[in-house]
Amino acid sequence: MTILFYCQYVWGMGHLFRSIELARALVGHRVILVVGGEEVAVELPSHVELVRLPGLSMDENFKTLRPAVPGASVAAIQRERADVLETIFRRNRPQVLIVELFPFGRTAFGFELEPLLEAIRRGDYGRVRTVCSLRDVLVEKRDPAAYEARVLDALHRWFDLLLIHSDERLLPLGETFSRFEEIRIPKVHTGFVAPRPDPTNGCRLRDQLQLKPDEKLVIASCGGGRSGYRLMRTVLEACRRMMDRPLHLEAFCGPFMSTEEFNELHALRAAGRSVRRFTPRLIDYLTVADLSISLAGYNTCMNLLATGVPALVLPYARQREQPLRIEKLKPYLPLTVIGEVDLDPDRLARIIETGLKMRPRPAPAGLNIDGAAAATRFLENWVAPGRPSLDTSFFDG
Repeated sequence: MTILFYCQYVWGMGHLFRSIELARALVGHRVILVVGGEEVAVELPSHVELVRLPGLSMDENFKTLRPAVPGASVAAIQRERADVLETIFRRNRPQVLIVELFPFGRTAFGFELEPLLEAIRRGDYGRVRTVCSLRDVLVEKRDPAAYEARVLDALHRWFDLLLIHSDERLLPLGETFSRFEEIRIPKVHTGFVAPRPDPTNGCRLRDQLQLKPDEKLVIASCGGGRSGYRLMRTVLEACRRMMDRPLHLEAFCGPFMSTEEFNELHALRAAGRSVRRFTPRLIDYLTVADLSISLAGYNTCMNLLATGVPALVLPYARQREQPLRIEKLKPYLPLTVIGEVDLDPDRLARIIETGLKMRPRPAPAGLNIDGAAAATRFLENWVAPGRPSLDTSFFDG
């Protein structure tokens, strides 16, 4: 079948890379992955075609649309994007449309999504199944009652299915969406969407880094980079205080960090301390790392679960998402939660020393982290020829 997967990321990269992992699992099908954020280098399998809409992002308060190209007209980009999306859909006639996050978020992109969803409901493109793909935790809203009412109305008007990428036993959607039981369309917790690391790639990487047998590998990362400057600076300064230790640092600052901030961090590097913007191979680095230092976004936490690497995590405290996720996951991980008070170079150096003594832990047997494979099985059974209606009885995720 042909599947059109729409993903608009506006601040970090978590939504993008979770969507890529889901698209990767849909092997045997044609997947058209339509993305609309600032450009990030990605690696895709042959069955996934990437289409980039003219880039739009949002400010830190998620209120104002910003063009990826400074000075460009937002209104003109909106018109172009809506036309491009409609053309892609009309030419490819997918059997399934998967929309990431909307209508639980990304309502600022209703200008292009709502006309498409209305056309699907009118039957303009034949029989098309519409799916909302959603992560585990929703951020809090200023007016929760109005928000939940609007989401329910949109789900019931435009969508056939809700896939929630979480383990229901640990983080059910109802914990952050109080009207969960009122959702009338089928809703399924697929399990968390986590990549599968290849230990062979990790071993090769350690050889490529020319690490000595007793040399510790520390990986520092902050997702897209817009929120991680202070953490990364403190990590670099802390590691400069540890020059007597056989320690190699690989710091990935994120493709969206400002040039000024990145240049400042790059200037702080020292022998055995590498500072780069981005790697598509982060999972390989974490597979052989002795310690990870990061924020606590969805994809980062899934990487930690998949690799079992000891970790220091700094949850982004301005929203409940990361603190709640890490509170739920910490019994399953060898990790230490750090806070703003720990962002002092001397203090963090001591915490890193302690963290390097933690032992890795195998992927937890008590958590479902096969969400991508489960979502694929579900969609294949749902759209199977001769199946008249959605049957969730077979689903064991």
